[in-house]
Amino acid sequence: MQPNVLVTGSAGHLGEALMRTFRAADRPAAGLDIKASPFTDHVGSIVDRALVKRCMQGVKTVLHVATLHKPHIVTHTMQDFVETNITGTLVLLEEAAAAGVECFMYTSTTSTWGDALSPADAEPAAWITEEVPPIPKNIYGVTKLAAESLCELFFRKHHLPTMVLRTSRFFPEDDDNTAIRSQYGTANAQANDLLYRRADLEDMVTAHLLAEAKLRDAEFRRKKGFRRYIISATTPFQRSDCAQLRLNATEVVHRLFPQVEALYRDRQWTLFPSIDRVYDSSRAIEELEWRPRYDFRHVLECLKKGVDFRSPLAREVGSKGYHREVFAEGPYPVR
Repeated sequence: MQPNVLVTGSAGHLGEALMRTFRAADRPAAGLDIKASPFTDHVGSIVDRALVKRCMQGVKTVLHVATLHKPHIVTHTMQDFVETNITGTLVLLEEAAAAGVECFMYTSTTSTWGDALSPADAEPAAWITEEVPPIPKNIYGVTKLAAESLCELFFRKHHLPTMVLRTSRFFPEDDDNTAIRSQYGTANAQANDLLYRRADLEDMVTAHLLAEAKLRDAEFRRKKGFRRYIISATTPFQRSDCAQLRLNATEVVHRLFPQVEALYRDRQWTLFPSIDRVYDSSRAIEELEWRPRYDFRHVLECLKKGVDFRSPLAREVGSKGYHREVFAEGPYPVR
C-alpha cells in the first residue's frame, strides 16, 4: 500500500516515535532522513528537491520533524542551519503544495523564545504563552522561527493547511547545561523539568496526531486560521506562582505536592531551587483536546510504585544522541 504520510527526520527521537506509532496502527507512512535507520524509507536531504518531489507522491500528510537542533551549533555552521531549517522547509512546503498535500505539520521548538525565557534576576519567572514575542538568541532559534513564518505564508497565500507545534524538551539525554548535569542525575532533572518545560515522547506523538486531525477539519481552519501551539506537559503552577518560583521553587512545589519531600528524599533527589520560566500549554489542551498523561503528578505516582516514569514508547526509542563524537565537556556542548 502506498504511504499517504511522510515523516521527515524519521531516524530521530520524535520521527522514529511517529513511525513506530503509524506502523503499530497499520497506517502507511514513509520516513525520510539523511541517516539510514529501520524507520527510514528514503535516505537523503530535505534540500534535495528531486528526492522530496518523489517522496510526495500520494502523500496527504507531511509531519516535518527533521531539523538541525541546538546541540548542532557546536559542529555546524550558521549556513548549515539556514540550509536545513529554512531552505529544507521551503522545499518541502513548495513540493507539498504542488502535490496537493492536505496537511503539513511543522515541529518547531520553545527555543524560538530565546532570551524571552530568561527574565532579569529580580524578575518573576516568565509565563510563556503563544502570545509572548520570540527573542531568538542563536541561529537555531532564528532558523526555526523563520521556518514557522514560511509555514504561515503557505497557509495564507498558497492555501496549504499548515500548523506549528512548538515542542518543549523531550530528549532522553543528559541536560545540555553543565551545572544541571553536575548537580542532578538524569532522571531527577527530567522529573523536575516536567513541572514546567518538558513532555514525554508519547505525549508528543499524541499531540501531533490530534493536531493533524484538527488541521484536516476545514471548519477548524476557518475558525482558527493559522495556529501555533506550545506542546509541554501540563504545569501545576499558576501565573500567581511566578514570583515565588524564582525565589524559592521548592516551597511552591512542596505546597502543591506535600508528598514530594519524602518521595524525593528516598531517592536522594532534589528539586530545582529556582525556576525561570513556565510553558503554558492550555491552548493545545483546549483547542486540540490534548491530554498529556506523563506530567509531574504521574512522576510522583511512579515514584510511589518504584517504576520508571517514562512512557513505554520513550523507553523503546531510547537515547540517540546528536553527534558521532563524544565531547569532553558533555554529550552536546553548545556555544
